[in-house]
Amino acid sequence: MTKKTVNPSSLPKPSGYAHGILAGNVVYLGGQTALDADMQIVPGGIVNQFRQAFSNVLVTLAEAGGRPEDLVSVTIYLTDVDDYMANGKEIGRIWREMAGSEYPAMAGIGISRLWQKEAMIEIQGIAVIQER
Repeated sequence: MTKKTVNPSSLPKPSGYAHGILAGNVVYLGGQTALDADMQIVPGGIVNQFRQAFSNVLVTLAEAGGRPEDLVSVTIYLTDVDDYMANGKEIGRIWREMAGSEYPAMAGIGISRLWQKEAMIEIQGIAVIQER
């Protein structure tokens, strides 16, 4: 099986990690926080951070040749689970806007903090690219 590193040029240049690894037709999507192209965490709370982090995941998936419907598993790490749940309807609307109404297997995990102090969310996933 071939293995290929996937680092989209539109995302911050990784150091010590890869944005994704394509192994056969499986894409392992590294954890994405709400970093923008300037290496800054987007302001505006959990909803804006969800949009940016999920966008970063989808950019990596697209670079590997996948689509949102190829996601089979997503793990979301949260520094404030209650805040995420309080904004769940808006986050769900953003998910459907960006990825459609199909949902993969998912887990949400509360943690004390992320690598960047301002980060409230990190999203990682696994996708199986379908033959089209």
